[in-house]
Amino acid sequence: MCTPINEALLRHFTDLRDGTHGRAVTREDKERLFVRAVELLDPMAHRALDEANADLLLGTGEVVASGVTRSREGGLNAMWSLTWPEQRESGVQPIAVVAHYGRDFHHPHLRGNTVGDWPLNVFDEADAAGQLDTLRVIAAGDAHNLVFQESYRLMPAATAPARHPAP
Repeated sequence: MCTPINEALLRHFTDLRDGTHGRAVTREDKERLFVRAVELLDPMAHRALDEANADLLLGTGEVVASGVTRSREGGLNAMWSLTWPEQRESGVQPIAVVAHYGRDFHHPHLRGNTVGDWPLNVFDEADAAGQLDTLRVIAAGDAHNLVFQESYRLMPAATAPARHPAP
């Protein structure tokens, strides 16, 4: 049995092989699938960012979802952002999960503000749930890269008094 991450990759490779996205061939049909994928991913993206908020930001953050928007270039985007006071004060980007379908792309992808692309092949609730670990890794990668850009002081959990004794 394949892991959800490898299943997503196999769907991606099959799309590339067959020139489709799911069963869609036209841009219009692929855009409809993208809009549905964003709806299906919404609870998973909120969950991954809510977990980062609880663990890293000690509940000081806020998750905001953009919904599907059209880019200036003609593609489609959706973003779930996790912002918090230290991030806003420092001027760095929020932790984010971004779904994007570029105008000239064969099919959509997921990424963060600071981490690269992952195939977005979500067609039902099971596919969306299977991407939770990917969304967690995207959020964690963004958190890591933002600390690297700025400082560990961005993360309230890193500056708060220790909750557990060191091992």
